[in-house]
Amino acid sequence: MHDLIYLDNAATTMKKPEEVVQAVTRALCSLGNSGRGVHGAALDASRLVYETRVLVNELFHGWDPSQTAFTMNATEALNIALFGLLSPGDHVITTAAEHNSVLRPLYALEKQGVELTILPCDRMGRVDLNGFQREIRSNTRLLVCTHGSNLTGNLYDIQKIGEIAANMNVLFLVDASQTAGIFPIDLQRMHIDVLCFTGHKSLLGPQGTGGLIVRPDVKIRPLLYGGTGVQTYRKEQPPEMPAALEAGTMNVHGLAGLHASLQWLKEQGAERLREKELELMREFYHRVSPLSNVTVYGDFSVRERCPIVSLNIADADSSRAADLLMQEYGIAVRPGAHCAPLMHKALGTCEQGAVRFSFSHTNTMEEVIFAADAVRELAE
Repeated sequence: MHDLIYLDNAATTMKKPEEVVQAVTRALCSLGNSGRGVHGAALDASRLVYETRVLVNELFHGWDPSQTAFTMNATEALNIALFGLLSPGDHVITTAAEHNSVLRPLYALEKQGVELTILPCDRMGRVDLNGFQREIRSNTRLLVCTHGSNLTGNLYDIQKIGEIAANMNVLFLVDASQTAGIFPIDLQRMHIDVLCFTGHKSLLGPQGTGGLIVRPDVKIRPLLYGGTGVQTYRKEQPPEMPAALEAGTMNVHGLAGLHASLQWLKEQGAERLREKELELMREFYHRVSPLSNVTVYGDFSVRERCPIVSLNIADADSSRAADLLMQEYGIAVRPGAHCAPLMHKALGTCEQGAVRFSFSHTNTMEEVIFAADAVRELAE
């Protein structure tokens, strides 16, 4: 069997920079609990957490490092934001392109009295973003949109949505799980009020890291209550960011890795890495899209998109196809529903699922050609 070809980077980037591995190892051996002491190990942890906030704030053009609260992933960040912003009687608008990390909290809030509008996708996974403007009501509190689909790879124009939100005086929340670190995001220019991100995908950090960045005048009710290391005698959670949204011991060892990955990305240049990923994605697409018995999903007429190609081979179950790719060719991909139920409904793939190939700058053109040849052989 061929050496493992890892093409499941939309789930998590497996190959991290060596600097990330070294940073986590050092942290495990030297760092204490951030904000829980004045000895050297605790202070070193606090400094590292603060420096990581600075790097995050710089990357996304935020307002102040203190407006970044760290979480264990984007799912936790999205739950904090959605449950902390919306109340019964509020109206929220989102899209059928969303991940279950957005949809399931919104369904739960709908049962509590929040009004929910979901903008549809067409058969290519595209959303009419003007729908955000059309659907706004007097009680609309929040617009929610993913920056990039984890299934089709389609990018959505968050600048346009942000301008709609700003003009209509409603809040705008972006799920940047698939784009943070590799696509440019400017919170202030794009009128984004809350950005939720994960550290383990294109940010190249460890799993168990993520966060949300909140505009200073936007207040989010805490999802978790507990120790913060400050204002111990106060009965309520401290209202100031970031302590307001960071109860309990933080994953400082993971944040040490995220700190290293953010530094590495800054030195390498995200644009150069993104261009390589898109080049690999386009080569794969051009080789598999003309094949008979192969159906590719998403809009490839645009240049800017996530480095993702999802497809099906004839009427083969996506899990069966992915298993054959692994067992016969040593290619790791992601089959199934990808936690994107409404997108699969729009694509007509609820029963079959889809086989997702997702590329990283660590992949090679040889791997891409080998994977495309594998798809061709299976299709034949």
